[in-house]
Amino acid sequence: MLKKQKVNLMKAMRSHEHGDVDVLNLETVDQPTPNDDQLLIAVKAAGVNPVDTYIRAGINNYSAKFPHTPGMDGAGEVAAVGKNVVGFAVGDRVYFNRNLTGSAAEFALCEPSNCFPLADAVSFAEGAGIGVPYTTAHRALFGRAQAKAGEKVLIHGATGAVGIACVQLAKAAGLTVVASAGTDEGAKLLEKQGADMIIRHDAEGHLDSYSSFDSGFNIIIEMLANVNLDIDLKALARQGRVVVVGNRGTVEINPRDLMARDAQVMGMAVMNMTPADHQQTAKAMYPLFAAGLLKPVVRKEYALTELPQAHLDVLKPGALGNLVITVG
Repeated sequence: MLKKQKVNLMKAMRSHEHGDVDVLNLETVDQPTPNDDQLLIAVKAAGVNPVDTYIRAGINNYSAKFPHTPGMDGAGEVAAVGKNVVGFAVGDRVYFNRNLTGSAAEFALCEPSNCFPLADAVSFAEGAGIGVPYTTAHRALFGRAQAKAGEKVLIHGATGAVGIACVQLAKAAGLTVVASAGTDEGAKLLEKQGADMIIRHDAEGHLDSYSSFDSGFNIIIEMLANVNLDIDLKALARQGRVVVVGNRGTVEINPRDLMARDAQVMGMAVMNMTPADHQQTAKAMYPLFAAGLLKPVVRKEYALTELPQAHLDVLKPGALGNLVITVG
């Protein structure tokens, strides 16, 4: 008689259809087993990003395969290493910005190309906020806008996870950083992050003083293009660039604002990055994390069973950093 192989179990949040947050439930499921080319990560903390909610709901050109465990970002320790994988050992502290099985679970499968060393100066909860936010910010500033030291950048909507990452990265690279907030609390947070100037985007005409070529921005990182893109274009310097990171609708612009400035509007999404892009970005950021120049701000930590509430909270206005699920 054949001896039954023991199956390890784990807890995971899962859904079996697209829908609102009520489709998410805690389940006991088989622990995934890595193949020869994969890593198994014992998840300590999972990041929560707006894209996770789009995938869960099946909107904005995203969809899920079921059963679905949400979560792209996470941090933890390597629990098993496929025999063909090099550069990782069991017990290594890591973060990841993509995975194969979902980070809102006790274990997750990862491709080595999406798994990166976690600097000792960064906690697991903070590490869970690196993947999408910091990769997005770095790509927007340096991959798309080609930001250079001495340029002036507006982080338009800077108090969320990506916005804070943009502020920290831009300051570390020697840019002059103007950051916008919608609340007093948000403005205080941006002051702590070292922004050179803070403006309130809830004030009427908040970009009027930047409407000349001499006072305009070299770069604008835009978190809500459907609201702000038209006024962004009027606040650019010559050869200014707008990178659209976030958008929730349509907007009407006057192309003459682009023509007058030889300006550019660019979109970006981390889904378009190659594995080589991710590796290059992670290597560029690691010494900054190790030196404490980059430090994710954890706004709130949730239990695994509180993932539905985290999915609601991450879409609320007035974000003040990262939302993190504490797993292990």
